[in-house]
Amino acid sequence: MNDSFSEQILNIAFSLDSAKLGQGPLTQRRLKDLDRCFSDQQAYRQACAESNPLVYEVGAFEPGQGEGQLHAGLGILYPGKIGEEYFMTKGHCHAKRSAAEFYIGLSGEGYMLLEDEKSGASRTVALCKHSLVYVPGYTAHRTVNTGKSPLVYIGVYPADAGHDYTAIARRNFRKILIERNGVPTLIDRPQ
Repeated sequence: MNDSFSEQILNIAFSLDSAKLGQGPLTQRRLKDLDRCFSDQQAYRQACAESNPLVYEVGAFEPGQGEGQLHAGLGILYPGKIGEEYFMTKGHCHAKRSAAEFYIGLSGEGYMLLEDEKSGASRTVALCKHSLVYVPGYTAHRTVNTGKSPLVYIGVYPADAGHDYTAIARRNFRKILIERNGVPTLIDRPQ
């Protein structure tokens, strides 16, 4: 039996209660880590002065490197709002811009906020239990929890995709998802 082949076959258990995914790294983002993500900066500063809750965590599964390999991340995005805006991830583009990604909803309710890097066009796609969202290349993406329980999902992407958070930190998304009359509503980011 080929030992390197056996070492490549992995079965990793995960839980919907923890973002830990195998022995991979765990990233936790608290409210104060999301500076400038929320459009209502006054509400953001007030919320940060009151507490610094855990907004989301992502566990990484990175079994192989290089072309043709896949990585996965298990995310848990907790419910909450800053002003009218729902808790969200920082959002990112892929360093290798042409790389696509799948998001698989495991539990909870939310949306993917997608923004085409070339045209600037934005849209939301529902991400919930038993749903699959395809994020094409050249698309900035952010996860938003619009429910009352944690939004749990898995993202699967090429190992060489990389994550570019800097581009989003510089310009942010052009649209935001807020609660308006009890309904998630996509609006232009206020200037």
